[in-house]
Amino acid sequence: MDTTPVFPTLRVISHPLVQHKLAILRDRETPTKIFKELVDEIAMLMAYEATSDLAVEEAVVETPLERTVGRRVSGKKLTLVPILRAGLGMVEGIYRLVPGARVGHVGLYRDHDTLEPVDYYFKVPGDASERDFFLLDPMLATGGSAAAAVASLKRAGATRIRFMCLVAAPEGIKRLAAAHPDVLVYCAALDRELNDQGYILPGLGDAGDRLFGTR
Repeated sequence: MDTTPVFPTLRVISHPLVQHKLAILRDRETPTKIFKELVDEIAMLMAYEATSDLAVEEAVVETPLERTVGRRVSGKKLTLVPILRAGLGMVEGIYRLVPGARVGHVGLYRDHDTLEPVDYYFKVPGDASERDFFLLDPMLATGGSAAAAVASLKRAGATRIRFMCLVAAPEGIKRLAAAHPDVLVYCAALDRELNDQGYILPGLGDAGDRLFGTR
């Protein structure tokens, strides 16, 4: 996992399998079925890295031969919060890794004229202050939706929030860090820039359209 002093809140997961799968994901010829499978797999691999510092506690375990002491993740169960709709594609991969996780949802869409987020749905567990949250969206572009989603989680009482995406633009990293410097961002690639329409370059296109076959 790589860090950079230019973006102190950013963690780039450079594992060879993540990078290999991301290259296929970017390809415009990759069909919807394979695209969905790759998003699922990359999210799971990234979650393995991003959960490496979760708090653990000792727990007594009865093996078939004797009693021993192991370690389990402490505190309330991890909560996954996809930003609808593209974030849904990242949930199942992480859920297979952490099957006890809870799942909330944040509904945001970006106004195509202003590029600003519009909030239409929010649902997370009531004991938010006691949980670790992973906010999920394949793309961190302008950062507006991400910053708005984090603000919604904080209003609900969340204090431990991480943002996970596949591809990020420098503009999005800067905006999210400015609004929420306490939120770490995990991504598979830091791309070059945004174009005039707010799409990441080189990017991978519209993740929602490619996930759900609506392109």
